[in-house]
Amino acid sequence: MVPSQESPRLNEVSVVTRELKIELFEPGADPEMVDDLAADLRLELLELDVESVSPVVQGPPADGSKGIEVATLGALLVCIKDSVWLVEEVVGTVRSWLSRGSSSRRSLKITVEGRSLELSGATDEQQQQLVAEFVRSLGAPTRPDPA
Repeated sequence: MVPSQESPRLNEVSVVTRELKIELFEPGADPEMVDDLAADLRLELLELDVESVSPVVQGPPADGSKGIEVATLGALLVCIKDSVWLVEEVVGTVRSWLSRGSSSRRSLKITVEGRSLELSGATDEQQQQLVAEFVRSLGAPTRPDPA
């Protein structure tokens, strides 16, 4: 009997990524302030084990333009390895960032796979309940509490 040779492709690991869209809302703020807030949040998110954090692009450049893509103001696209725990970490970082803000009217909307979670001036307990339900809706249990 001749041993079969395994295809090298069988040993390759396919990494699936998940995208989270984060939209920042700051009523009454000028565009420059919203852009600065989004840049601050982006820096915090880049400290996590994420693949990338970039501005959300509205679409292809307009005909006749110089090819510059237009970013959606206050919107970030976070790409992560397909991990519900990492989604939970990203959402936790966003919650923490939001709670440190000086505006009680500031809010965020996080969208993953067509499911959205809106965070605003709710209490920490209310937000934690919303986050836990949101993460459960993505199809996996939340990270167990350390014993």
